[in-house]
Amino acid sequence: MSSLFGSANTASNSSLFGSSSTTTPATSSSFGNVQVQPELSGDRELSSPPEDSISDLSFSPQAEFLAVSSWDKKVRIYELAPNGDSQGKALYEHQGPVLSVHWSKDGTKVVSGGSDKAGRLYDLQSGQSQQIAAHDATIRSVRFVDAGNSGQQMVATASWDKTLKYWDLRSPQAVSTVQLPERTYAMDTQQKLLVVGTAERHICVFDLNNPGVIFKTIPSQLKMQTRAITCYLSANGFAVGSIEGRCAFQYVEDRDQQKSGFSFKCHRDNVTPGPRSEANVYSVNAISIHPQYGTFSTAGSDGMFHFWDKDSKHRLKGYNSLGASIPCTAFNRNGTIFAYALSYDWSKGYQFNTPNYPNVVRLHATTDEEVKPRPPKKR
Repeated sequence: MSSLFGSANTASNSSLFGSSSTTTPATSSSFGNVQVQPELSGDRELSSPPEDSISDLSFSPQAEFLAVSSWDKKVRIYELAPNGDSQGKALYEHQGPVLSVHWSKDGTKVVSGGSDKAGRLYDLQSGQSQQIAAHDATIRSVRFVDAGNSGQQMVATASWDKTLKYWDLRSPQAVSTVQLPERTYAMDTQQKLLVVGTAERHICVFDLNNPGVIFKTIPSQLKMQTRAITCYLSANGFAVGSIEGRCAFQYVEDRDQQKSGFSFKCHRDNVTPGPRSEANVYSVNAISIHPQYGTFSTAGSDGMFHFWDKDSKHRLKGYNSLGASIPCTAFNRNGTIFAYALSYDWSKGYQFNTPNYPNVVRLHATTDEEVKPRPPKKR
């Protein structure tokens, strides 16, 4: 496989995050049950990764910077070199596990939220972080949004306190607070579309031209708890993943949903093949959209990731289990790098978070075979 990263030789990096570390190719993993796959042998690992479970990944839309949030109460920002080497660029802390991180459009700021009920903003130019949001319970998801008609980016924070709040960075008070039907489990935005998935399978759709009002609340197509939501580039719909090993492609408008909406099984394996087969079912933890092609990736508790073309209802490429959960993924700004974390996802409770469980982030150089839509079949 041709690689954006060149050869996969180990390379030393001085790191802001502690002792020097190596970017280790996937062929020489030292993380216990993490599996080696020849097709992923060119994937590189971030130097000095988090010390506890990795919760979220977000690439800068302006440069090759990757923000990583984790349960060790820290947000780390890495700079990636063309050969795949990585080094720490910045680090800031919360007072509890950090669950979500997101970049501003201009790539100058990072926002994060977590179990300390605080939203924090880090400014790359000043090197300073400050609290810019507060809730009465854990902040599950944060996003920069284009709310209203002012052209001024705001921050949206969604919490387990059953509220969504909007914050103008020039003011310490929330601009608007929206009551949600339940606790937030996932959120994403694209253009003027914001979608929040909550407990009890509610999905709240917002038109950011009128951000203080829920545009419509619809039930998830999936029968069990929502785990991930990602909006389409066209901002007319969104993909939903659940704990039942299923993914759904949904649309905002009813006519589009009737025409093109569907769901499918993924991240599950058959234990006993046959008409009465039983399956191991795994959570779909992450759905990421390719920024150029609009295709999707899914990743789950089974340690697998796949690339999908929703329009042709086709799996473009899939990989076998890497032996550890994948809690989060992200494409870089042009889709040439796919980042995925191997880390505990807490799906089996605290007792399964053993000391030898890996906490690594790998960088995979994508190919068109994996992520480019297939041409329609001739009939």
